Amino acid sequence: MKFILAPDKYKGSLTGREFCETVARGIVKVFPNAELIHRPLADGGDGTIDVVADYLNASKVAVIVKDPLFREIRIDYLLSDDKQTAFIEMSEASGYKLLQKSEMNCMNTTSYGTGELILDALEKGARNIVLGIGGSATNDGGMGMAKALGYIFLDANGDELEPIGKNLGNVKEIQKGHVNSKLWDAKIQVACDVNNPFYGTNGAAKVYGAQKGASEEDIMVLDQGLESFAEVLKSTFEVDVQQIAGAGAAGGLGGGAVVFLNAKLASGVDLVMQLANFDAVLEGADWVITGEGQLDGQTLSGKTINGVVRSSKKYHVPVAAFCGSVDISIEAMQQMGLDYAVSILNQIGNLEEAKAKTIENLELASYNFAHVLRLGKGQLK
Repeated sequence: MKFILAPDKYKGSLTGREFCETVARGIVKVFPNAELIHRPLADGGDGTIDVVADYLNASKVAVIVKDPLFREIRIDYLLSDDKQTAFIEMSEASGYKLLQKSEMNCMNTTSYGTGELILDALEKGARNIVLGIGGSATNDGGMGMAKALGYIFLDANGDELEPIGKNLGNVKEIQKGHVNSKLWDAKIQVACDVNNPFYGTNGAAKVYGAQKGASEEDIMVLDQGLESFAEVLKSTFEVDVQQIAGAGAAGGLGGGAVVFLNAKLASGVDLVMQLANFDAVLEGADWVITGEGQLDGQTLSGKTINGVVRSSKKYHVPVAAFCGSVDISIEAMQQMGLDYAVSILNQIGNLEEAKAKTIENLELASYNFAHVLRLGKGQLK
């Protein structure tokens, strides 16, 4: 039998690669001659950089950039060995994980460091860039990123503005004469799994501002700032970012990327599957086995399992999901298109105890699944 192992990580307890190795051990106890293809995946958020390194035949490049509060930090991005393709995680330079809780306030944070990463990749020769934008600490509409690439933002007096959230509403003019010319030869794709508009009730500030440290008053300022900024973008670039699904992602960087980078927004898991050449390995597969820490309603919204199911169904390959916990109804499971889903938990206990037994429980779940397949001669009855 041929099995494609295509999980996301179990956050905090198991990497995608470890999932594949563990499930493989359970399966070969029943099917010792099985063909097992490991394709760990991710949805473009934190940790994606470690997943795609092998697919890109890439190495990590260390660079010093500005964090969300303009402090210098040393971080990595991926650059393929032929220097043509880069993978950049916004969260590495502009993520909330870089800040103490007391420092969180997206009125004052910037995406400047993300722009510095893009600039470094361009200068090293990259012509294809994939940008993951999950986990941001910012709400600057991509202004910081753009400034790092040479855009200049001026207020009504012609003074240059600091590229932070609270200055969005002060932008009256955008100059683009000093933008790095290498940007125009690059193809940039942005991993974006939300459909929020740039501003408004479902926009960047009102939906995500509070979790980035903004007060109710701040959120109103930020939302009005994004609306004003959108008007300046429209008059300067003839692009209405409010009409772009996902423009509100990462504090408006989704829309900013379309305007400033001429980027395309795409599903994060779809981009990772593309890098993994996922569809090609599905031919002749008997099962795809996927998984993540929790299977719930959010899985339908751009998560790895949902992407795996969509691709697998095109080739009529059934999909099984082994998850830390399963919190969906039968109807939701049917809607998702999963053929089998199981929680690997075997005992009642706390979260730490469950994490400690993740590998043991996952191997047992894999063995039991394979054993049922053997009894059914390859079919679940």
